[in-house]
Amino acid sequence: MTNPPSNSTGISSGKAPLVPPVGWMEIGSIVGAQGIKGEVKVYPNSDFPERFERAGERWLWGTQDLEPRSIQLKRGFEIPGRNLYVVQLEGINNRSQAENLRGQMLLLPATDRPKLSTGEYHSQDLIDLPVFHQVTGLEIGIVTDIFTAGHEVLVVSVPHGDGKTSEAMIPFVKEIVPVVDLANRRIEILPPPGLLELYLPNLTSQKQDEDRESKP
Repeated sequence: MTNPPSNSTGISSGKAPLVPPVGWMEIGSIVGAQGIKGEVKVYPNSDFPERFERAGERWLWGTQDLEPRSIQLKRGFEIPGRNLYVVQLEGINNRSQAENLRGQMLLLPATDRPKLSTGEYHSQDLIDLPVFHQVTGLEIGIVTDIFTAGHEVLVVSVPHGDGKTSEAMIPFVKEIVPVVDLANRRIEILPPPGLLELYLPNLTSQKQDEDRESKP
């Protein structure tokens, strides 16, 4: 996963339907059938297009599976402008078979990770990391998901203190997310004014209460 260009600002929402088993990593999820010849549409969870375009062994994982199932990817291509790939899997020859794969993940062994450059991260390494406000030190919440909407966005689950949570969408750009410290398991953010309040209207009052309590 790559830290994207710093001038992106769009925000959206998304949710991963499954958690891959230990020792495996998700590269994409099947979101439906394409056409009548068994091709499937895949929403990628990887910045490496060869994982959807290059023929070879992949694995399927669904809610009913005890273990990932080996399958051959025959070919694939990206749908321009839609952040989707169309792939043909061996043995999936008609639309009905393709529709039966909806919601399943495409996996690779966790050891099959390309080397990343400085400032790049594998998506799964960021899941469950705590997020802190770099200036105030306030812990905002936990990363629960990452998705792409023109650029990458962190989905952060923020507790309200009453057992409820909200989801904050944090654009994964250097100006807003200046620190990703995998060794110490923390992410630090510098959100622009109003970003957190857009999703968490009571966050401002919470911080004001904490400031009052800290004063002598």
